[in-house]
Amino acid sequence: MEYEDYNYSLSYDDEDFSTIMIPEESRSPEGDVIRIFLVAIYSIVCFLGILGNGLVIFIATFKMKKTVNTVWFINLAIADFLFNLFLPMHIAYIAMDYNWVFGTVMCKINSFLLFHNMYTSVFLLTVISFDRCVSVLLPVWSQNHRSVRLAYMACVGIWVLAFFLSSPSLVFRDTALVHGKVSCFNNFSSSPWSAQPQLDSVGFHRHLVVTVTRFLCGFLIPVLVITACYLTIVCKLRRNRLAKTKRPFKIIVTIIITFFLCWCPFQTLFLLELHHTSVSRSVFSLGLPLATAIAIANSCMNPILYVFMGQDFKKFRVAFFSRLVNALSEDTGHSSYPSHRSFTRMSTVNERSSMNEKETNML
Repeated sequence: MEYEDYNYSLSYDDEDFSTIMIPEESRSPEGDVIRIFLVAIYSIVCFLGILGNGLVIFIATFKMKKTVNTVWFINLAIADFLFNLFLPMHIAYIAMDYNWVFGTVMCKINSFLLFHNMYTSVFLLTVISFDRCVSVLLPVWSQNHRSVRLAYMACVGIWVLAFFLSSPSLVFRDTALVHGKVSCFNNFSSSPWSAQPQLDSVGFHRHLVVTVTRFLCGFLIPVLVITACYLTIVCKLRRNRLAKTKRPFKIIVTIIITFFLCWCPFQTLFLLELHHTSVSRSVFSLGLPLATAIAIANSCMNPILYVFMGQDFKKFRVAFFSRLVNALSEDTGHSSYPSHRSFTRMSTVNERSSMNEKETNML
């Protein structure tokens, strides 16, 4: 691709996470419909994300015994919760016809949190997969060395690495006044964008490095590692004929699949963006808002999955909090089961009866 063909005149009006710059007159007539749709979707995601992840953080922190499993889930929830706290600014930006009124610093932070959330989530899912693989392959070693302290150390490393990989947003995100509106966009140019109608070679290579690094570290490599871990687990369980006696890791597997389904369109379109001159504009003008909405929606999905896939979901007499605790404490062992049992003592007589029935089935 020749970087000289890069049009650098205006960011997409219908998606502020875009890098491509296009003329205002090429704006699609569906823009207003897309804006209304995005505002509605993002508002729902924001509400569910703050409420759901807030509940997960509260319950896992104050109502459950600290285990390796709860450490993973708490950190996943914190990453999503932080992103959702800043989502109202993005909603306001879209509602005001893509006029960013929060300043350049917040423009950088808003984009940074999106990618930090992506990296933190995918790295946590990768570590969880590796942790479970080790637990199956080396159960004795895992029993002796798998600790909450080690999990916390791993999480600190993940947050630091995610910060480093998300930092390009703090450097290249920029604002500019265009046609009476302030645009928040990715400015990879080596000189002020308004003085340069076309992206220079340095800017193109910056864009290339950031996009490819984001795809490899935030998507492809984690996919390969996670797939290898779960294939190993399945083979080990089948070889030992334990597939029917060990409870499947259905919640975490579903979370992983959901994450990659949500982020796959987003990552694909950003790769195509490197060759935008050979791709129809409608692919980006319609595809990027939809792909970004799907990716952002992932930040509210985990708490929903915890509840709907918990062991007690089919028993509607069991309280919502009981289901949530059950999902968070689900693991290969029963390390968090005592705290789960004590928590459900606050439920009704029918709930206790349901829990006793489950305990009998487990034995």
